[in-house]
Amino acid sequence: MKFNCSTIINAPLEKVAAGFISEEIMKESQEGFISKEYLNGVPWDAGSTSKLLYKNLELSETILINKLPAEFKALYEHKNMVNTMHCTFTAIDASTTQLVQVIHYSEFIGFLPKLMSRLFPGMFRKQVQKWLDKFKEAVEKKQDIQ
Repeated sequence: MKFNCSTIINAPLEKVAAGFISEEIMKESQEGFISKEYLNGVPWDAGSTSKLLYKNLELSETILINKLPAEFKALYEHKNMVNTMHCTFTAIDASTTQLVQVIHYSEFIGFLPKLMSRLFPGMFRKQVQKWLDKFKEAVEKKQDIQ
């Protein structure tokens, strides 16, 4: 299953890219996010691995491409699914950025995840768009992003 989500953010490209790697912004925009634990490699470099901890979820992340502020791609693995997220950041003007995410679920593991992906594919897109909209809000309201 593959789909796109996008948003226009009223912030410069550099600020949006900085917000994208900010754990503070992740906590504001991704419901249940607790922390990111770096496991291997230089944090945020291609090839590095991390564990993302959420209230009811644990994901492993492998950075595939990090050419921020323009592009980012990572592989996410969970006991029930495998997906990639490819993000492109485009400056529309000096104070506006478009963020497009292409999500590709390559594998669903187990009966229930496979069933959910077939019966409710829109549920996955809706969740990604919700987090993207919350990311937009968090970046726009934040004065300085570390």
